[in-house]
Order: sequence, then structure tokens, then C-alpha cells
Amino acid sequence: MDAVRRSPWPWLILTGFVLLIVWSYRGTQVDLGMLLGSEGRSQIATYVTKLFPPDLSMTMLREAGVGAVETFAISFLGSLLAVAIAFPLSVLTTRTLLYRGILHERHHLSPLSKGIRVGIYGTAKALLNLFRTIPEIVWALIFVFLVGLGPFPGVLALGFHTGGVLGKLFGEVLEDVNQRPIEALGSTGAGRLSILLYGILPQALPQFLSYSLYRWEVNIRAAAVLGFVGAGGLGQRIHVAISLFLENQLLTLILAVYVMVTLVDWLSSALRRRLI
Repeated sequence: MDAVRRSPWPWLILTGFVLLIVWSYRGTQVDLGMLLGSEGRSQIATYVTKLFPPDLSMTMLREAGVGAVETFAISFLGSLLAVAIAFPLSVLTTRTLLYRGILHERHHLSPLSKGIRVGIYGTAKALLNLFRTIPEIVWALIFVFLVGLGPFPGVLALGFHTGGVLGKLFGEVLEDVNQRPIEALGSTGAGRLSILLYGILPQALPQFLSYSLYRWEVNIRAAAVLGFVGAGGLGQRIHVAISLFLENQLLTLILAVYVMVTLVDWLSSALRRRLI
């Protein structure tokens, strides 16, 4: 009996992956020798030394506190705006709610009605793709030009980008819910709105909350970066400290970001344990 020939695909995939790494390494001009060499290590050590000690004056601590509160507010309101954007669009991008699945087995849609619903689905899907394709910092630049400097463009930037991300996640959750409660409600003659409210959302809500809390944690970090383009918060103060070579103040602001992110992570975990 002839030996079974092994497929060449694993080796082709591995070779392609290695070539991709080499191409990316050369294309991005990575130079580990420069980074880890004696000169690179010396420059890193010199800059780290300049950071200490952190500026713990009352004026600086007050400034860091104000920036931390502002960053927290940007992330919180931005996350709420994201949920407000994501939920209706996720419903419109759920095919089992719009034009196919158990809800439509008894009442067949006319070609015109189905075409309209497919168009709504496609439009909502395109909006979600657009919102999450544009990074937060680009949204922030756009809104800074539209509404001016300050925290407001940061809120809008996080809301639109995170709304696109959550909309995709919410839509996947809605399409993957258990169909049995939906069938049971449908057999009693319940309407589509009642099925959505009592058969679908109770199943999806825990995952909605989990995804929303996780994205809030991510938005805390993102809100600190948005300040680099004038969207307020700690990021704007960090940008000023870097630009003016105020290394001691920079370390204070970095520590403020660390403390705030740690507290929000703890708060998010506590809420997740209680609510989910």
C-alpha cells in the first residue's frame, strides 16, 4: 500500500507566515540593535532618570486630579453615547429580526418589503463599519475642527468609534440567542416587539453589559490619548509636559493615568460580578 501523501499546505502556510514576518520587519525598519545597544540603553536610562522624582506639589496634584476627573467623564459619557448608537443599529443589522428566521416563517414578506428591509440592514451595517473603521484619534481630530477644543470632541470621538464596535458585537449576540423562547412566544401569538422585549433582550442583556463594561475600560485608556489632539483630559496635559520637557510633571501625570485605570478596572469588575 502506498504511503499516504501529506498535504503541502501546512508548510506553504508556515513559509508564507515567515516571509510575512521578514517583510514586515524590513518594511517597518525595525532596528533592535539600535534599541538594545549600549547607546540605546544609555538614552533610555538617561530619560528615565529625568522622570524622578515626580512633581508632587499641590498645584501639580490639583492639575492631575482635574485632568483625571475630566478623562473619566470623557470615557463615561463617550461609552454611554456608544451604547445609545450601538443598540438601535445592532437591531437593524440583525437579519433574524428584519427579514429572515423564526419571526418571519408564519408571515412571508413581499418582495418589496423584503427589499426595503435588506436595504435598511445594508445601510445600518455600512454605518457601523464606518464608525469603527475610523480610529478614535481621527474622529477626535474631525470633531475638534467641528466643535472646538475641549472634552466634548473626545466624548463624540469615543461614542462614534465605540458605537461601531459595540454595534457589531451586539448584533452578533442578538443573532445567536436561543431560539426556543422565541418559538414559545411566537406560538402564543406574541408580536415581534413583544418577542424582542421578552424573548431576545433578556438573553442578550448580560452579554451587552459585559461588552459595554469592557469597552468602558478600553475607553479610559483611549480618552487619555485623545488629549494629544486637543480633546482635553490627562492626555492634553501629558502632551504639554512632553513638549516642554517637564519630565517630573510627566511622571506625575502618568501615575495619575495608572491610578485611574486601576480604579476603573476594579469598578468594572465589581459591576460585572454584581450585574452579570
